[in-house]
Amino acid sequence: MNSISLSIIGFGNVGKGVAEVLYAKNRYFKEKYGAEIKVVSISDSSATLWNSEGINLEEALEVKRSFGSLKFWGQEYEIYSLSPNEVVEEIESDIVVDVTNDPNAGKWHLKALKAGKIVVTSNKPPVVFYYDDLISISHKKRIPYLFEATVMAGTPIITLLRTGIPADSVIKILGVLNGTTTFILNSIENGMNFQKALKRAQELGIAERDPSGDLKGIDAAYKAAILHNLAFRPIDFDKVQIEGIDSLSEDEVRMAKKKRKPFRLLASIEDGKIEVKPTRIPIDSPLAVNGTSNIVIIETDLLGKLIIKGSGAGIKETASGVVGDIIRAIRIQKDFTF
Repeated sequence: MNSISLSIIGFGNVGKGVAEVLYAKNRYFKEKYGAEIKVVSISDSSATLWNSEGINLEEALEVKRSFGSLKFWGQEYEIYSLSPNEVVEEIESDIVVDVTNDPNAGKWHLKALKAGKIVVTSNKPPVVFYYDDLISISHKKRIPYLFEATVMAGTPIITLLRTGIPADSVIKILGVLNGTTTFILNSIENGMNFQKALKRAQELGIAERDPSGDLKGIDAAYKAAILHNLAFRPIDFDKVQIEGIDSLSEDEVRMAKKKRKPFRLLASIEDGKIEVKPTRIPIDSPLAVNGTSNIVIIETDLLGKLIIKGSGAGIKETASGVVGDIIRAIRIQKDFTF
């Protein structure tokens, strides 16, 4: 049986979702993959729990739910005040799992890889701004760097582009990559005003407390840049053309739907060029998605057009992508093919 130890950095909604899956499916992973997964540290914004023998995930989740912070655990585990950088440096673990929104996390991702630690992340900025360096060190050290959950949550678009179509050259990618904006546009189309639509999205956990990254198109642009990095080559994010749905009026949104060409925040990706902007989509097009669904159309030289559609958000869905990468890391340790 393969035994592997994890340090989980970030214990918000996604981090808790990852812990829940690891706890609930522990026996399943043992039986199907021969994988013994042990979480040796968990960090939230206030504290780090660290036990080399493994942390009781059920109890960690209960403490977080009850008190909102790991620092209130009590006396069962040692509680530390460690930065992510210090977690990477001081705690012995095979995999560092980054489920934070730290825009500077690329620096400690690099440090982890250099130290021989696998990195699994749902955090987009490192894969946008540090991609070339991260992949270079990953290959040099033969250490996987995995980031399925950065685009389309657990829907395996990253795996598809990375290993699923090795004979094909990608020509173009079109995608609706941000479920929050689609939800808001749908709500406006159905008569709700913008502020009420946004508030409803926040109440349902679809939109962040600070929704500017979604509304201004930044989140979709990050995801588009990651797909570009995989399909073509690393791109300078400053060259990405971005326009968000905050440029639209409610009347424009409703009129477009009435004319059967609703607006969706569309990412267009070609070699050396990314454009993200609200675009009118024929209502019978696969790109005219509703709710929080994401969709990508990949055009290649051999297969033509591939369509991949799935949930682009959600705790379970994102946890699927993160834990899937953990399992993938275990399976490729000996082979280094991913």
